[in-house]
Amino acid sequence: MTAWEPKNDLHRYLQAARDALLWKLDGLSEYEIRRPLTPTGTNLLGLVKHLAGVEAGYFGETFGRPFGEPLPWIADDAEDNADMWATADESRDDIAGLYRRVWQHADTTIAALALDATGRVRWWPDERSEVTLHQILVHVIAETNRHAGHADIVRELIDGEAGMRDGNLNLPSGDQKWWEDYRNRLEQTAREAGRG
Repeated sequence: MTAWEPKNDLHRYLQAARDALLWKLDGLSEYEIRRPLTPTGTNLLGLVKHLAGVEAGYFGETFGRPFGEPLPWIADDAEDNADMWATADESRDDIAGLYRRVWQHADTTIAALALDATGRVRWWPDERSEVTLHQILVHVIAETNRHAGHADIVRELIDGEAGMRDGNLNLPSGDQKWWEDYRNRLEQTAREAGRG
């Protein structure tokens, strides 16, 4: 049995969520990755842009290790939700590349600090703004996985592609007919329950 290394475990889960999120962009056009598919505008590239800002803030400023590139969409005077969509001149390569550079910066912070190292999240209420690296890792893992789940649904709405991550779809191996029958059975069950 190998030694328990909590920081490595946390980092592995964070990286798996990062990879899953970027995988959702594969094979789609610039339009498709920007297309808002919910009433609140959720779109794939916006989720990546948002998480780049999340990691830059939490693993950068929080621990006095600011990310070296300006991110104007996370400034205090930025337009509301500016981090949740990419402008026409921000390409997939720009945003994905930024996200990977932010990972590198975050990974340096994670490697350099102990799990009990303290920092301060200035945008959180004062009574809970002092945090540890452990708390921030758990927080960012939860947020990244939440948005990876959003990306799962958005991608399925775009082209029907589904799955947990490249090489591990984590879905039953039914064909299109099986999935149609399955969905129809769920719809029928929902209607029956709604009448009851």
